[in-house]
Amino acid sequence: MIEQLVPFDDLLNHNPFLIDEVRYNLLHRICESEESTCLKTSDGNMIFAQSPGHKAWLWISQQIIGNHKLTYIEELLHYLEGTNLSGVCGDVETAENFAHAYAERHTAQVHTHMVMESYFCPEYNKPSGVEGIIRQATSEDVQVVAQLLAGFSKDALDRSVDPTSQISAAKAAIETGNLYLWIVNSMPVSTANIAHRSPRHGRINAVYTPPTWRKKGFASAIVSGLCSILKNEQLTPMLYADVKNSVSNQVYKNIGFKEGGKITDIAFG
Repeated sequence: MIEQLVPFDDLLNHNPFLIDEVRYNLLHRICESEESTCLKTSDGNMIFAQSPGHKAWLWISQQIIGNHKLTYIEELLHYLEGTNLSGVCGDVETAENFAHAYAERHTAQVHTHMVMESYFCPEYNKPSGVEGIIRQATSEDVQVVAQLLAGFSKDALDRSVDPTSQISAAKAAIETGNLYLWIVNSMPVSTANIAHRSPRHGRINAVYTPPTWRKKGFASAIVSGLCSILKNEQLTPMLYADVKNSVSNQVYKNIGFKEGGKITDIAFG
């Protein structure tokens, strides 16, 4: 039986979800919002969550295997009848099973947009010999943060945007107090953000260093700095990385991040 998953639902704090918590960490953020569509089965073995305008996330307990998993998916699709989705994210088997079942019902095309590795950092290594310091971004950094956000959009999302279009996003990110810069000789050379804090983890994202400043250890240094902040809050740092970006994946591993499981991002067309 499918029912509503309420914000801060206790299901997210117990097994079997905790076994998959690292790779499904974004569910915490989605389910906090009352604007999101969040569902669960009464037995606690499935969670479906979608923020408005974004792909859905689907978790099914590892205890559910084979055709039993397909039964859960069919029950969910019946519940969602008449709902159009732009895509689904989840572990490979779950996402692909749901995607193909959805495509059959909606005559949709299925395209794997990205495969991400989730990482968690039980103990971090602080890189040595890296010039500079970490500090929070302030209102005086709006212009440079807008430029960094535009660079991140081009590099990570393959989407070119004018830095001036990122001014409002830069202001919003700075106002959270969670956006940080790595500073060398008074110049910001790298940025990273604490995107969200869940009960046991702090999720890092938007790690970006402009091409001119790469291969100097600045990304490692700023991510390590955020790990220190989160560890002081008794939270385990975690993040997602595109598996195709071997450089960033190796940077995270060198800092001390461990693989937490892959997430497949599938788009419907």
